[in-house]
Amino acid sequence: MNSSDALIARFLALHPKTIDLSLDRIQRLLAQLGHPERRLPPVIHVAGTNGKGSTIAFMRAILESAGLAVHVYTSPHLVRFHERIRLGKFGGGQYVTEDRLVEAFRRCEAVNAGAPITVFEITTAAALLVFSEEPADVLLLEVGLGGRFDATNVIDRPAAAVVTSIGHDHAEYLGTTLTAIAGEKAGIFKRGCPAVIAPQDYQEADQTLRDAAERIGAAPLLVGQQDFSVHEEGGRLVYQDEKGLLDLPRPKLIGRHQFINAGTAIAALRAAGFEGFETSAFEAGLTRADWPGRLQRLNRGRLPEIAPSGCEIWLDGGHNPDGGRVLAAAMADQSERSDAPLVLIAGMLGTKDSQAFFKNFSGLAREVIAVPISGQIAARPAEEVASIAASVGLTTSIAASVESALASLHNYVWDRPPRVLICGSLYLAGEVLAANGTLPE
Repeated sequence: MNSSDALIARFLALHPKTIDLSLDRIQRLLAQLGHPERRLPPVIHVAGTNGKGSTIAFMRAILESAGLAVHVYTSPHLVRFHERIRLGKFGGGQYVTEDRLVEAFRRCEAVNAGAPITVFEITTAAALLVFSEEPADVLLLEVGLGGRFDATNVIDRPAAAVVTSIGHDHAEYLGTTLTAIAGEKAGIFKRGCPAVIAPQDYQEADQTLRDAAERIGAAPLLVGQQDFSVHEEGGRLVYQDEKGLLDLPRPKLIGRHQFINAGTAIAALRAAGFEGFETSAFEAGLTRADWPGRLQRLNRGRLPEIAPSGCEIWLDGGHNPDGGRVLAAAMADQSERSDAPLVLIAGMLGTKDSQAFFKNFSGLAREVIAVPISGQIAARPAEEVASIAASVGLTTSIAASVESALASLHNYVWDRPPRVLICGSLYLAGEVLAANGTLPE
């Protein structure tokens, strides 16, 4: 039997000669499969530039704490493709097994019969096929890229469509303006279906999303900090909407931005009809939510043993300007709690705005150690990453790998052990988790 990796490699050969953003290919394939997208549990569809995965992690944790079985589709994966497809079970879900994934891939390959299709389209069809054949109470469905023409946008009547924080990313596909990007994300809104807009950092994105939701007739429309509010008070999360107030513990996921993501998750669940939970389900969900590679503290594994004793090691896949901004804010917050010199170990792709990412750390990071990302043709050489970081005033050096970067910290004299943030790419985050021996579960 072919492995899932071998089948994905075969799918690459089916890639269309020109990328026309379209739903035609996946709609054809789903029709040939008997329309699995019409046999799903209630779907909460989530788009956005940043915060999609964390918002889904909060929703999953809350729903599971309430005793529901939750299917989850996310991308990209960090280490293994199977992470993208989590099958809901009572008491907590599990990643799709290799046998189940191969079987779904083979069925999709057979009915596709060699027709042009992208890897994301055919693997999304396989995921929807698996989800349609396994019982669950809800499916949390993350957009891969954009929204309007994304392969996940085949759900006619989602229980809710959610757009998280909008920022600059994937300009080659979504456009260079926040208005254009927000317009693409808003493509998941559907007439007569609830729409939830997270609190936005940019007014033009917020206005574009509101206008699009009203134009399409999404209803009800819930806008962050207007129809629902979330803020930190005394180290706790306070959420309020027309249904009442929730006074909840600080989210487990680190960073001020996670208060916004958690609040958006609560708003989305209430909009989708999952509102009759005990407060204890929301409390447990916020304190249990887990999302690997997003300000994840590496306390165990191989890598902490390489670094100087007492080092804090944090891992985050953030890679765009706004991702850098919330990361820098989170590191500044950590510094206020316990002062330690901040060292970045960073690798980035050539398609990302590395200068805008690093600018957030000017005056905050003691040094940037640039590293390559193995196996990624699009990755910037470490020398180029270092040069870009230096251009915004950061002190830089180069290492051959994350392991050698951590080992090099022994060569410095520190007043106190440093705080290390490994960042710049989800591909790098996956490489680090694999090297550390702490795979996502």
